[in-house]
Amino acid sequence: MSTSTPTLSPIEARVLGTLMEKARTVPDSYPLTLNTLLLGCNQKTSREPLMELDEAQILTAIETLQALQLVREVSGARVRRFEHNAQRGLGVPEQSAVLLGVMMLRGAQTAAELRLNCERWYRFADISSVEGFLEEMQDRSEEKGGPLVVKLARAPGAREQRWAHLLCGPVDATQTGQPGTDRSGGAGLSQETQARIERLESDVTLLRATVEQLCSELGLSPPGQSQ
Repeated sequence: MSTSTPTLSPIEARVLGTLMEKARTVPDSYPLTLNTLLLGCNQKTSREPLMELDEAQILTAIETLQALQLVREVSGARVRRFEHNAQRGLGVPEQSAVLLGVMMLRGAQTAAELRLNCERWYRFADISSVEGFLEEMQDRSEEKGGPLVVKLARAPGAREQRWAHLLCGPVDATQTGQPGTDRSGGAGLSQETQARIERLESDVTLLRATVEQLCSELGLSPPGQSQ
């Protein structure tokens, strides 16, 4: 494994983060087909920033991630399917990989926000445990590839500092962002409503994957695709 940490484009980070998310939230439809991966990358909740990617952009990102040994194509599948290899490819423990995945999808967050947003991926015992893994990644030695996260300056009026990942290159640690901004993509929604929307999106992803599998077994093209 290389000791240098790869630098990803925002699209590559979105693809990798989505694969990491769906592996834990919709395991029955994982590994993901290209169509399902596209839906996950472009979904309107739990994403910062929102993106409108197309298949060509997804495939280009996958090629780069495969070369970096962060994504693999599943062999033997009748429809192309992809899975992530982030934990081993980045050389981090499971908890650190989860935190990086959530930051790739949702942007900079406080330790408390990360603990909440990681709930469906991994259940941290408390905020202190989240901070422990973040500090470990921030203090990562150059021999192991250097820091993976950075703690940002405190935003005006904010009680907690936010953390950002460094997988897309250095960020300005003095940036404070916009106080009070809902970075989940669901401004004004309660946590309960946000969680419900996320569950519904996961259900749609699973249903689409099931339809694609049935169409493949029957020799038919999935809905929306020509023969």
